[in-house]
Amino acid sequence: MKHFFGSAFLSIFIEEKIKMFKYLFNRNKKNSTQTQESKTMTFEEIISSDKPVLLDFFATWCGPCQMMGPILQQVKEELGDDVKILKVDVDKYQDLAARYQVQGVPTFAVFKNGELLWKESGARPKEQLVEIVKKYI
Repeated sequence: MKHFFGSAFLSIFIEEKIKMFKYLFNRNKKNSTQTQESKTMTFEEIISSDKPVLLDFFATWCGPCQMMGPILQQVKEELGDDVKILKVDVDKYQDLAARYQVQGVPTFAVFKNGELLWKESGARPKEQLVEIVKKYI
């Protein structure tokens, strides 16, 4: 998958999280040291960040989900390192979709310190997503 959101954007499909972290950490690696922890970060560790984590529960066949890609990129560009953005394919990760009672796509959720702070279904404009995430920065 092409990493089109830029090096600062954290776009992870859970299935490829270890591969993605290796890519991100090895890309600019100056020496041979790399922590084992960075290779084995779990979903729970990601959502336990002290920064807000915006989850995008999506499906590849969903038109509105496809439209949200550029909007999420704009959210990341505006908020920078103050937010992490994580994409979860509900068809591949039905257990996560069920755990968070995702009944439609796209569904967005904000986590911080492992706690679900906000969740809504449906496409959202950039301004609304930015406003919601800023509440938790």
